[in-house]
Amino acid sequence: MTLKISGFDYQQIPVDEDVALNVAVGGTGSPVVLLHGFPQTHLMWRHVAADLAADHTVICPDLRGYGASDKPTARSDDTYSKRTMAADVVTLARELGHERFAIAGHDRGALVAVRAGLDHPAAITHLAALDVLPTLDTWEILHGASAAVAFHLYLMAQPAGLPEEMISASADAFFGYFLDLWIKDPQAIAGEVRAEYLAASRAAVPSIAADYRASAGIDITHDQADRAAGNQLVMPVTVVQQDWGSVLGYDAAALWGAWAPKLQHHTTSAGHFMAEEAPGEISDVLRSLLAR
Repeated sequence: MTLKISGFDYQQIPVDEDVALNVAVGGTGSPVVLLHGFPQTHLMWRHVAADLAADHTVICPDLRGYGASDKPTARSDDTYSKRTMAADVVTLARELGHERFAIAGHDRGALVAVRAGLDHPAAITHLAALDVLPTLDTWEILHGASAAVAFHLYLMAQPAGLPEEMISASADAFFGYFLDLWIKDPQAIAGEVRAEYLAASRAAVPSIAADYRASAGIDITHDQADRAAGNQLVMPVTVVQQDWGSVLGYDAAALWGAWAPKLQHHTTSAGHFMAEEAPGEISDVLRSLLAR
């Protein structure tokens, strides 16, 4: 890791046996944890984190298996389950002195945030999810030729071995494909930041695949159990998604509303990497959430 969020302090904090998370901490005030997505690191929050740090303690970790955090070998289905990754985040916050905190996640980080909200409702005061659907809903809406847009989900859902070999053989092309495809303003991710994301992802192929593999298996099982039990996100929730209009073929707000009765759904004209493309807008949305 060479790039850092300016003005933030960095630590390696143990959260599980043989697992420590790399975390950037800055600001003072009520705590907010920001979780990154794929194929990125905590650095994706650099603009939003600096803004929120004016009146919040902002905590930006690399998830287990990503960035400069530890990357344990997936010895069981649970090693990279969102339940395990959410427990990492709750432990991290406690180690930093926070029993209760707000949480915002983008993409993969949003799935971890949702699992934290379901498993640890007493710890999560507010929750934001950026540009993703809950795991169970994602798999239920993917079908036919339209599912081709999510080919990487199916690739990394395969048993360990071939996906890792294929991705490692052309890692920069694979991860760079998504950085280029999912952005509307390429200038939002400067060359040095893009290089940081590629280097971090290149070094984490097995753990990234394990994260995605868990979402095609054990994460679905956990979501199904919550749906059957009627468990919901009891805290104020804000979801921010791209404005795809009717092309999606489903009602994203309705899907989220089934999980979050205190939902506010916001659409943005920015691309998938909205915290980098429209940081002011995302900061404002998060501040509105925190004021609820």
